Amino acid sequence: MNVISLTRDLIKFNTINPPGNEEEVARHVGSILLAHGFDVDYPEHSEGRLNLVATKGLSEEKAPIVLTGHLDVVPLGAKEWSTDPFEGSVFEGKLFGRGSSDMKGGIAAMMIAAIECFNDVAPKGGVKLIFTADEELGCNGARQLCASGYDIGNASAMLVGEPTSNAPLIGHKGGLYLKASTSGVTAHSSMPELGDNAIYKAAKAINSIEKLKFDVAKDQLLGFPTINVGTISGGLNLNSVPDKAEFTIDVRSTPKLENATALSILGKTLGPEVELTKMVDLDAIATAEDHSFVKLVAQVCNVDLSSAKIQKAATYLTDASVLAPWLNNVPTIILGPGEATMAHQTDEFCFVHKLEEAVRIYKRIIQENGKM
Repeated sequence: MNVISLTRDLIKFNTINPPGNEEEVARHVGSILLAHGFDVDYPEHSEGRLNLVATKGLSEEKAPIVLTGHLDVVPLGAKEWSTDPFEGSVFEGKLFGRGSSDMKGGIAAMMIAAIECFNDVAPKGGVKLIFTADEELGCNGARQLCASGYDIGNASAMLVGEPTSNAPLIGHKGGLYLKASTSGVTAHSSMPELGDNAIYKAAKAINSIEKLKFDVAKDQLLGFPTINVGTISGGLNLNSVPDKAEFTIDVRSTPKLENATALSILGKTLGPEVELTKMVDLDAIATAEDHSFVKLVAQVCNVDLSSAKIQKAATYLTDASVLAPWLNNVPTIILGPGEATMAHQTDEFCFVHKLEEAVRIYKRIIQENGKM
């Protein structure tokens, strides 16, 4: 077993979310880790959907390092693929397939590194692997695991294997996902004066959002917060005044704008005719550049984080928004072999040499963290 063959094996499990169906791949991963001396637990997310927590080498001496990733993948999209998205074809130095970059390649590299790092001297504190279900639609697997009262234990540091081309990132924005609803009174479209058009109300609200600028300072790491309207629906037919409309709002927050503040601003901006319902509420995360674990990872990856020319934060949301606070704000690095530009794309791929490199990087981080 190597990282290439293991990534191909994981890709062959169809875990498109929805519905996810992560149970089979979770048990496959668990069987491999069990065979290599890990203790494995399968906290249930829902029917047919499992999270996985695996540990080895835990001790009272030091808290373990956590390596985490998600088992679900996004749908294939409308465009036809050039290769079978569940085959894991390899050619021209690339491994193709849904999840190759986001992020079954990262999970495979973490597994191999976690297994191999015990071949010589066991790392002090040991290793904890947390692989989640239902991440793609708002970190639901991690959130449910946390809310269930599961004993996650402790950690000395955490690596999140999302796609970064093996370049360490020290934070990402938060996410506030909202459903906005407007109501009206239906009537025949030939007599609209008898009704109250819910779509007009939604349109006015969306126009207000387009013009909205959060009056906050730029965060040194994460920049300015953003807002986007992603979906809209309403009405029953052409010749009726619509009595209901809905749209979704995606706010990406920073430490300069907490989610609660963003929600309050939106409520005042949109007024009482728009009902806002929270779908996802996750805060931004960041670890200081001068933290000893950040310096360790930067050294292993041969990256100068003091340079203004390199990217230091992810543009996307990760399970770290849930796991890092749960683990007492443990120092967290987002680091994975995948290509961020390939995430959710047709003909998704990961470079073979990046997968192999990730194993070496993860192993060294695990080993060096054990010495700290």
